[in-house]
Amino acid sequence: MNHPILDQTFENQNFSGKKLLAKEYDNCTFANCDFTEANMSVVTFLECTFDTCNFGATMLKETSFQEVIFKDCKMLGSDFTSCNDFMFSVRFDHCNLEYSSFSGFAMKNTMFTSCSLKEVDFTDTDITGSVFADCNLKNAIFENTIAENVDFRTAKHFIIDPEKNRLKKAKFSTTGLEGLLRKYNLNIE
Repeated sequence: MNHPILDQTFENQNFSGKKLLAKEYDNCTFANCDFTEANMSVVTFLECTFDTCNFGATMLKETSFQEVIFKDCKMLGSDFTSCNDFMFSVRFDHCNLEYSSFSGFAMKNTMFTSCSLKEVDFTDTDITGSVFADCNLKNAIFENTIAENVDFRTAKHFIIDPEKNRLKKAKFSTTGLEGLLRKYNLNIE
């Protein structure tokens, strides 16, 4: 099937271990779907919503996400590094992205709301203008990350070395200062 799938809703579908049939999904909704070990390679998603979906070990090689919303999704260990970066635009709302990787990826102006981002790899990632609203960034890796104009004010448990990352005009709360000064072994009260 090479023609696009438009304006469809997929509910309670099991795509586990399967290759998605269409090359393009436009304005589709996926609700309570399982994409565990699915092959989404070389598929384009335009203005789609994934609600309460599971993405365990999903293949995302050259997958294109444009204006895509992920809500309440479980995306443990997802590797976004091989996605198509052309017009990449996503929003994550209440998602579990623990152990995922965005290393070397450009994902400017991305909105993360109430997400668990434990041990997520942002090495060499451009997250300029992104927002981490009420997110848990425990042990997330920020190394050579471009985080200019990023809003970390309500993010928790992050450790970011200002000498190894670009943080110009990034926003932090006073409670987040410890995460910026951790390497100096200071007692902040």
